[in-house]
Amino acid sequence: QVQVVESGGGLVQPGGSLRLSCTASGSIASIAIMAWYRQVPGKQRELVGVIISGSNTNYTDSVKGRFTMSRDIVKNTAYLQMNSLKPEDTAVYYCNVAGRTTAWRPFGSWGQGTQVTVSS
Repeated sequence: QVQVVESGGGLVQPGGSLRLSCTASGSIASIAIMAWYRQVPGKQRELVGVIISGSNTNYTDSVKGRFTMSRDIVKNTAYLQMNSLKPEDTAVYYCNVAGRTTAWRPFGSWGQGTQVTVSS
């Protein structure tokens, strides 16, 4: 079983920064993908960014140049550095982790989400 925990959300003024963390734990043999999604009430969850194999990143157009993902492979942790935040970035941010367990079974696990609110 794999658990995913996000942290780092909060209230920030427009133009400010936040760093989110996502840590996976449990019976993990390897992690292939760590991804950040966000969701606002009444809308579908949207992919924000993904980091593959520890270094390859891709972002949705609305956050390119402002958000940066990184990963600590030893700690099974991914980070989402969010700069120049805008009110439209307000959402619950979720982390999804995909890989293989120590039994070599594929897994995909979600965290519980962390609220990010951008407001003056």
